[in-house]
Amino acid sequence: MVKQSVPDPRVIVTRRLPIEIETRMRDLFSANLRAEDVAMSQAELKQAVANCDVLVPTVTDVIDADVIAAATDLKLIANFGAGTDHIDVAAAHARGIMVTNTPGVLTEDTADLTMALILAVPRRLVEGDRRTREGNFDGWSPTFMLGHRVRGKKLGIIGMGRIGQAVARRASAFGLDVHYHNRRRAPGPIEEELNATYWPELDAMLTAIDILSITCPSTPSTYHLINETRLKLMSKNSYIVNTSRGEVIDEAALAKALSQGQLGGAGLDVYENEPTVHPDLMKLPNVILAPHIGSATHESRREMGEKVMINIRALVDGHAYPDRVLPPGASFSKDI
Repeated sequence: MVKQSVPDPRVIVTRRLPIEIETRMRDLFSANLRAEDVAMSQAELKQAVANCDVLVPTVTDVIDADVIAAATDLKLIANFGAGTDHIDVAAAHARGIMVTNTPGVLTEDTADLTMALILAVPRRLVEGDRRTREGNFDGWSPTFMLGHRVRGKKLGIIGMGRIGQAVARRASAFGLDVHYHNRRRAPGPIEEELNATYWPELDAMLTAIDILSITCPSTPSTYHLINETRLKLMSKNSYIVNTSRGEVIDEAALAKALSQGQLGGAGLDVYENEPTVHPDLMKLPNVILAPHIGSATHESRREMGEKVMINIRALVDGHAYPDRVLPPGASFSKDI
């Protein structure tokens, strides 16, 4: 199908965006912006896709086949975010609706937060802050609040994409020994640059590492990738950091392992049933619970908005979409 230009697309944005992005969207397009910073209901999403050319959703919006079926003139789903597991890309593709995302701009900020958790969890930083605020600090003691040194420890990374590689670079600077598991082995030059050891078998890597960092995407194959069986493979002094998607970890199994002393601690930025956190995790002092802030910087949000507008502009001009997302098995050569 030949690409069509849409000179003045009707754009609906599902959440509040940074004010400078909303202002530019109003200037560039016929944009309908969200007055409240709350997620749309499924009924509201159906109404939205029935009345726009472009939908700009976020990770909190479930754009399933049922929502897509309600679309009439929808031509583009310009996702504000890199992950698209909340969008039925195959259903959109079948209807001739493009899906785009905002890759790359989240990498450094998410890697920064990941590294912060890697440092903070073994040193019990948040637990110490809490104790101090509660008046449970009586002065220095040789045995008080002992944690673990990170230098010389083995860091295992699941998912050696952009973010995984950025985490590996930071980890090397702190003296961590980098190991990784990925669907495909990284090219030789990348392994050499990162001084990273590849493990084709995840279970084998889990038995050998001290800290696990999860930076893989959410797919059917990664759902509960870290489960009760795999948690038992890890050392009781090991730590888990997750800044990818909550459903990669069986949260109930993680809470059980931590409460029984099978692990040293965890740092989480994402949750299986977000925004709800497993109640047992909330009780544990050796867990840092961040509120999904991996990409929450002014710089990152602005750059995400810029990418969204560039993808919408491609529709306006009839050009190729720079950040197009295809369902598994589809080919870029079959343009629609």
